[in-house]
Amino acid sequence: MKKEITEWIISIVVAVALVLFIINFVAKSYTVKGDSMDPTLKDGQHVIVNLFDYRFNDIKKGNVIVFHANKTDDYVKRVIGTPGDNIEYKKDKLYVNGHRVKEPYLDYNEKHKQYEYITGSLKTKDLPNAQGNKIPKGKLLVLGDNREVSKDSRSFGLIDKDTVVGKVSFRFWPFSDFKFGFDPDTNYNK
Repeated sequence: MKKEITEWIISIVVAVALVLFIINFVAKSYTVKGDSMDPTLKDGQHVIVNLFDYRFNDIKKGNVIVFHANKTDDYVKRVIGTPGDNIEYKKDKLYVNGHRVKEPYLDYNEKHKQYEYITGSLKTKDLPNAQGNKIPKGKLLVLGDNREVSKDSRSFGLIDKDTVVGKVSFRFWPFSDFKFGFDPDTNYNK
């Protein structure tokens, strides 16, 4: 009897340790708050954020990430520019290092826009806390897919790469909206 109790205790401790390891180092569940990524991610949907992958692989343009916006809030946004990139929008058209890049994840919002432009025009150098035409080392330019309502790099500037929690791997709730992978099929990373 004593041996069985010991085995149960060991099993429970190992299970708890495994869960804590996964939650802190591999993946974490997040609930989307707000409409800044609509329709890609909607308010109240649940996603799994990969905490592990981005530590060993670079964050790429087009990745949907979660980052610490401040001490209490985490935001989910799409990476548009990485260190060394010169980003420019001309009347909603994205240019990365002088090359036009299509943004298929904006199709719905382009068709349902309330104003003439959803992103407008901007240059890296005009963003808050930018230093010149190129994104500096350790910084990222992030935008929400629902550009007309998103609070993003256009308002708070470039983010520090070390504030990134991880990459959104899949949406799991509601189950009817399950989706794996949010990276666009574009020529971002030439």
